[in-house]
Amino acid sequence: MGRKRSILVVLAALVVSVLVILFAPDPVEGSGAGSNLPDGAESALAKKAAAELPGSEDAPAIVAFSRDGEKLSGQDLAAVAALREPLADLGEASPPVPSEDGTLALLAIPLPGDVSNDENADNVQELRDVVADGTPEGVTAEVTGGPAVQADLGKVFDGADTRLLAVTAGVVALLLLITYRSPWLWLVPLTVIGIGDRVAAVSLNYASQLLDKPIDGSITGITSVLVFGAGTNYALLLIARYREELRRYDDRRDAMRHAVGAAAPAILSSSGTVALALVALTLAESPFVSSIGAAGALGIVVAVLYALVVLPSAMVLPGRWLFWPFVPRQGQEGKEYSGLWGRLGTGVTRRPAIVLVVSLAALVAMALPLLGLKTGLGQSEQFLDEPESISAQKTLSEGFPGGLSSPTTVVTSADRAEDVAAAAKQVDGVDDATVQRRDDSAAEISVTLAADPGTDESLDTIRDLRTALDDVDPDALVGGADAEDIDERATAADDRALLIPIVLGVVLVMLLVLLRSVVAALLLAATTVLSYLSALGVGWLVFQGLGYSAMDVSTPLLAFIFLVALGVDYNIFLTARAREETAATGDATDGIVRALAVTGGVITSAGILLAAVFTVLGVLPLVLLAQLGVVVGFGVLLDTLLVRSVVTPALVAVTGRWFWWPNRLSKQHAEGAHAA
Repeated sequence: MGRKRSILVVLAALVVSVLVILFAPDPVEGSGAGSNLPDGAESALAKKAAAELPGSEDAPAIVAFSRDGEKLSGQDLAAVAALREPLADLGEASPPVPSEDGTLALLAIPLPGDVSNDENADNVQELRDVVADGTPEGVTAEVTGGPAVQADLGKVFDGADTRLLAVTAGVVALLLLITYRSPWLWLVPLTVIGIGDRVAAVSLNYASQLLDKPIDGSITGITSVLVFGAGTNYALLLIARYREELRRYDDRRDAMRHAVGAAAPAILSSSGTVALALVALTLAESPFVSSIGAAGALGIVVAVLYALVVLPSAMVLPGRWLFWPFVPRQGQEGKEYSGLWGRLGTGVTRRPAIVLVVSLAALVAMALPLLGLKTGLGQSEQFLDEPESISAQKTLSEGFPGGLSSPTTVVTSADRAEDVAAAAKQVDGVDDATVQRRDDSAAEISVTLAADPGTDESLDTIRDLRTALDDVDPDALVGGADAEDIDERATAADDRALLIPIVLGVVLVMLLVLLRSVVAALLLAATTVLSYLSALGVGWLVFQGLGYSAMDVSTPLLAFIFLVALGVDYNIFLTARAREETAATGDATDGIVRALAVTGGVITSAGILLAAVFTVLGVLPLVLLAQLGVVVGFGVLLDTLLVRSVVTPALVAVTGRWFWWPNRLSKQHAEGAHAA
């Protein structure tokens, strides 16, 4: 790693990065990027079948008018009716329909449905502007319906990349500055990982175009958090080992060469575990989860390339002064073994059985709230800040059937349409069912539910509706937002049943390859899963306290992937070093104490940093991302501060040399010093 080679590596990385960023294409647009609904679900098939009927190019928007609980006057209704003329450029609006008590009125207008997300957002904004200009003083006008909900969801991600990047970079910079206590050292890893993050982000655009798959702000946001979090973790581990080696070698290039050689196996095992776990997500039926898997795996590959290839060259160029004012010198004794983490390791291993029982009891107690866990948020609970389209649905439900703003659709054969509509009307919870569109072979029936969209009552009605229609037309397809909600929940349950065992298998195999110990692999995997359950339990308790009825359908699976795959990182970093120390000392307990003493500070810094970075997801006002931020952030802290620092050393002390069975380290102490 000579000076010229380091310069060439840094320059080549800069040139390639700039070219990749400059010539990146725009991603494929699509409203289904964040969807949990697979193409084969009944509601998806209903939507596809309805799109083939005449008039499918239109999507209804609904404007709700109210006067703070008072009745609307005749002048108010006349002004609402007059809005039909300025709205004619968008579509032919219906006459105003007042509620029975006269406190509400609605206006329905068909907007173009076969347009891009940007065009739909422009149409909805124009509708809102026209309505705002023509609404009488004292009357509130709110726009809802499918186009409005889609437009409001898109607004969530306006400027999201810039906002998320700025907050993430700020958090990472602050924590690196605190970690290294150097005015400039933090700039090197932050710059390298920051460039890697931008390369990963635009690489998603290339993949989106190549595979013709849409991506949205939630996918790029989660990927960015993964790159920053994992990349900075790898950088912290490498730099900590580099600082150790600078005390052993006079030449900084020799020190970096040995640091990379020592840190790379753990970093590659860690990144390999995360990448393979994310690749496993591509097997999911949910398009959103599958996209997260592919995007996240790509991001991890980019992060590890920049951490192991670019960062070492960037670090050796300035020299030792980069660590000023705490410059490591050759022959200088490190203070790790006498520090806080060394004392903690000694204390834990002095009474390991008691420590282990208390720690495991605490983890189990935190997991107990999962006995009442519910998944599946209603449409009104998807946003942290309630948008107009959702508040309008609530307004409408005060004077009209709850399902009016989000009708259920049934697609059936043309010759059975009337029979199907009649059967639908007989289902408890159905307010009305009418044939809307048809051709020679198929017909669409609009079904209005009495209950508000996304409630347990509306979902039960959809299930009853599907059962009832099977007797009239077994091929009838029930779609709409509530039907999609049911199908998404079923898909999420199937994905969890498939992917959780696969990811656990990946983690176990990677631990076996790295540690060559069956006992160590099983124990470490088990503790990581327990910390995930504890974090999910606490997260569920938190969001219950905030008034949410459920976790998002994607939260348990994505949190599992991130916590188990990323959480095992810290045990990998610790036990990889423990294996090295045990081989030198011949004593498993002494080896884990020494490993904790040396790695405790850097791993804790990495864990706090990763937790903070995931918490940054809360800057995007989607409940899913907020839940992921809370669960993963808390889980990483739990894994770092309790599992890795207390439970793992206690397990090693209790099991002794058998922790490493059947590795040669499990042999007698005398033989342990010769272990591989």
